[in-house]
Amino acid sequence: QVQLVESGGGLVQSGGSLRLSCAASGITFRWYAMGWYRQAPGKQRELVATITSGYSTNYADSVKGRFIISRDNAKNTVLLQMNSLKPEDTAAYYCNADRASTNARYWGQGTQVTVSS
Repeated sequence: QVQLVESGGGLVQSGGSLRLSCAASGITFRWYAMGWYRQAPGKQRELVATITSGYSTNYADSVKGRFIISRDNAKNTVLLQMNSLKPEDTAAYYCNADRASTNARYWGQGTQVTVSS
């Protein structure tokens, strides 16, 4: 069975930092591209950042220069370091695993990030 479990969310003041973690099991982790997405109430889910199996990264324009995505294949974990947080970053953050060669895609249950003004 495949499982993605996010952690690290919480309440933080504007300008603060949080680090989100996603632990994966049931997949050959190093074969998958990993990503973070977020969804605010009443809005569509949007891409935040991705990292490929070759460590190439991509970020939404709204988080460039503030967020950093990384992965540790030995620990089957993908991280999202979030700095200089803004109230508009408030959302549920979801971990994603994607293996294009087999069209396999998986999602975690999400972790809430709330940034107060």
